[in-house]
Amino acid sequence: MAKHRWTLAIALSWLIGALGCLPAFSQQATAPPSDLSETDGPTVAREVPSNPGLATAPRQPFDVDAATETYLARLSGEERERSDSYFVGGYWLLLWNFLFGLAVAWLLLGTRLSTKMRDLAGKVWRFKAIHTALYTVQYLLLTTVISFPLALYQGYFREHKYGLANQNFGGWFGDHLTGLLVGLIIMPIAMAVLYAVFRKAPRTWWIWGAVVSVAFMVVVLLLAPVYIAPLFNEYQPLDDPATVDPILSMARGSGVEVDKVYQFDASKQSKRVSANVSGIFGTMRISLNDNLLERCDLAGVKAVMGHEIGHYVLNHVYEGILFFGVLLVGAFAFVRFTFDRLVARRGKQWGISGIGDVAGMPLLLVLLSVYFFLMTPILNTYIRTNEAEADVFGLNIAREPEGFAETALMLSEYRKIDPGPIEEWIFFDHPSGRARIHMAMQWKAENLERE
Repeated sequence: MAKHRWTLAIALSWLIGALGCLPAFSQQATAPPSDLSETDGPTVAREVPSNPGLATAPRQPFDVDAATETYLARLSGEERERSDSYFVGGYWLLLWNFLFGLAVAWLLLGTRLSTKMRDLAGKVWRFKAIHTALYTVQYLLLTTVISFPLALYQGYFREHKYGLANQNFGGWFGDHLTGLLVGLIIMPIAMAVLYAVFRKAPRTWWIWGAVVSVAFMVVVLLLAPVYIAPLFNEYQPLDDPATVDPILSMARGSGVEVDKVYQFDASKQSKRVSANVSGIFGTMRISLNDNLLERCDLAGVKAVMGHEIGHYVLNHVYEGILFFGVLLVGAFAFVRFTFDRLVARRGKQWGISGIGDVAGMPLLLVLLSVYFFLMTPILNTYIRTNEAEADVFGLNIAREPEGFAETALMLSEYRKIDPGPIEEWIFFDHPSGRARIHMAMQWKAENLERE
C-alpha cells in the first residue's frame, strides 16, 4: 500500500508498523557450544586430571564481548556486504520517497490540477462530505498511478534482487490493488470527517483534527486484525501442541489471557521471518508467520514469542496510541503554522482558499510528510526503545538467549547488523543485530552462567 500518501496514514503507517507488524525473530541455526555452569544434583564420579593444578583452577568467566563477536564472525563478508547494501539503500529510498511526495504536491498545486479535481467532484455532488470523499478517491487513484514505477521498484524488483521475495508479479500486483481498494474505502471516510472538522472549527481545527486522527487510528487498529490483515494473508489457529503449549505457558505465566496463537502464510509473499501483536481490546491477537515455523526450532520460536508477549504485557499498543496522539498534535500544530502562510503567498496561484478547501489536500499531506520526515529520529528512537523492552521481557520469560541471538543474527538478511551509533539512532526502528546479540549474551552471563 502507498501509505505515505494517505491522509493521516503518514502517522498511521508508522503506528501499524511499530505496533501491529513488529518484525520478530526466527531461525535457530546451530548455536555455539553452550557454556552453562553445573547445577545442583547427584554427585557424579569424574576422572581426575593428571595435573592436580587443573582440578583446582578457577572456572573462566563468560566473556560477553567475545561471545558476541563469535556470532558476528559467522557472517561472511559477502553476506554482510549484501545486507548492508540493502539496508543502506533504504536510507536513500526514504529520501527519494520524501522528495517524490514534494514533487507530486507541486504538480497537483502548481498546475492547478487539484482545483480541477475539486471542481469535478463538486459537479458530481454538492454535499460537502461526499464532495470531499470524491476528491479523495481521485487523489488516491492519480497518485497511485503516478507513483507506480517507484512502488514497483521498491516492492517487487528490489525485493527479488536481494532474494527476499517469493511472489510473482501477479501476486504482488494483486496485493497492491487490494491495498488500494482498502485505501479507497477507508480514506474517503476519514477525509470527509477531517475536513468537516476543518470547516466547523476554523480557529481550533488543528486541535480537533489531531483528536479525530487519533480516533481514526484506534478504529483502524481495532479493525485491522479481523478485517484488513486477512485480505492479504490467511490466518489460522496454530494447532501443533509441541509449539503452542510452551507459548501459551509463557503467556499464562505473564498474566496474558489468550488461548490461541495464530499463524499466517507470509511465505507466499516473502522469505522474511516475523511475528506480531496486533489489535486492541477484543481484537488483540498474537501471530507468527509460517516462515518462522519452517526455519526455526523451538528455542527460536520461544524467543520470538516471548518478545511478542512482551509487547502485549508492556501495553506498547496503548502506549503507542498516546505517543502518536501527542505527535499528531505537534503535526497539526506544524501544519497550522505553515499552511496559512503558504496559502497567503501562493493561494491565488494554486486556487485554494484555506484549510477547509479540499483542493489544499496535497499541501496538507506534504506538510505532514515534512513533519514526520523531520521526526524520523524521534519516531525510530521511541519504537527502538519499545523493541528493546520487549527483547528483555522475552529473554526473561523464554530463557533462550542462544535462540534469541540466532534469530537476531538471521535478521541480518535484510538489516545492517553493525551500524555506527549515530546511524542506529537516526535510521533504526529496532536495536541493531549487534546490540541484540550482546543483550542476549549479557542476559546469559547474568542469569545462566551464575546458576
